[in-house]
Amino acid sequence: MFRLFKRWFRKSKTINNEPINKVSLIVIILIDIFILTNVFMGLAEISSWHISPTQAYPCYSQWQGYQEQTTGEKNFEIISRSLDNQWKYNPSDRQSLKQIYIDDVRGNLGKVFPTCLTYSDYQDQVNNPENLGILKNITQDQLSVDNLNNANASIRAQYDSTLLEKIADQPQNQSINQVSADKAKQQLEQNNRKIAIAESKIATAKQAIIVKPEAMRFISFLQDQPQFQEVKSGYQQASFWYPTIQFSFQAGFLLPLIFIALLVHQFAQNKHYGLIALISWHLLVIFLIPLLLKILEFLQIGIIFRFLRDFLSILFGGLFFLINYLYIFVVPVVGFAVIKFFQRFVFNPKAQAAKQLQNSCCTRCGKKIRNHDIYCPHCGYHQYIECHNCHTPTYKNLSFCNHCGHPQDEVSSAKD
Repeated sequence: MFRLFKRWFRKSKTINNEPINKVSLIVIILIDIFILTNVFMGLAEISSWHISPTQAYPCYSQWQGYQEQTTGEKNFEIISRSLDNQWKYNPSDRQSLKQIYIDDVRGNLGKVFPTCLTYSDYQDQVNNPENLGILKNITQDQLSVDNLNNANASIRAQYDSTLLEKIADQPQNQSINQVSADKAKQQLEQNNRKIAIAESKIATAKQAIIVKPEAMRFISFLQDQPQFQEVKSGYQQASFWYPTIQFSFQAGFLLPLIFIALLVHQFAQNKHYGLIALISWHLLVIFLIPLLLKILEFLQIGIIFRFLRDFLSILFGGLFFLINYLYIFVVPVVGFAVIKFFQRFVFNPKAQAAKQLQNSCCTRCGKKIRNHDIYCPHCGYHQYIECHNCHTPTYKNLSFCNHCGHPQDEVSSAKD
């Protein structure tokens, strides 16, 4: 692992095994930062290309709130919430809720669930100027009631203090209250009558909205359990698959970049285009970093995590911390397998050495050398090692001796 990291670090700052100057290194780092920023911006854009569960089922949240609400005025409250947000718009310029749902997903993959479009049709019928006017009057009357209740609370506080002063035979001119007890009582009774009238108007107005034909159709639709269960099931399924869909799009964005960078890097190495090999190597690393982060993110919130969560919920009754134990043991094993894969197939010294020797190149720096050169004239690397069977010099990092054909020990062949 250390040798792999050392090699990666050396390749990131050398051209044809020669260190680059500081100015060039700074320029390459700035290019890396610019490209990495654009990669993450591209990932953010492509991850939102497919509509989210909230966009596909925009009626679910409000509908679920209505289903779970137990207060007696829930019918009026959901109608009032449907009207509240429309006040700040000019009625002539106001968009319908159905159009808002459609516009929100325009240009993206996926579409709004048809039942939510039906929901928006019913709600749009409720959102008419007459109902808006009634709700505005209700709000004004409720504000008057609140102000009167606040005034009554202040008067009661003074009234209680005035009664204590009266019991104590304190003169009126020495009272700390501006209102006498009799006058305070009279004002309280007057305010209570006003509150009763306002509350009666409010109750009548609320009932007037609820019994409107369009409101009754809307409420009847909200109480349709099969329709709601269909929306709920679709929303939960979409939420289950959405992280996987996002990861698929993000991987589809990164994998072509990784593949192209790898091809360019291998081509540049074979043709000994040092600067192109260096830049393509940096690009390859830059594209691999976000992919690794997205894989780790997917493991935390994706379908694998949800499957484990559901499985443990059934098996152990919600002991979700066991998932963390599983990740602690499994992820290092997976990481070990990935490292072994790259060491064996991608960065295998023997495979690379064989390829370099076929092209008459140094097995370290990759530059052209003459046959039977003991040392590379470009980097000084010793090309041979003594065979432990016939004791004749043979090429390093190859599996067999080129004189006696005896298998070479991996440890001895890795020595310089």
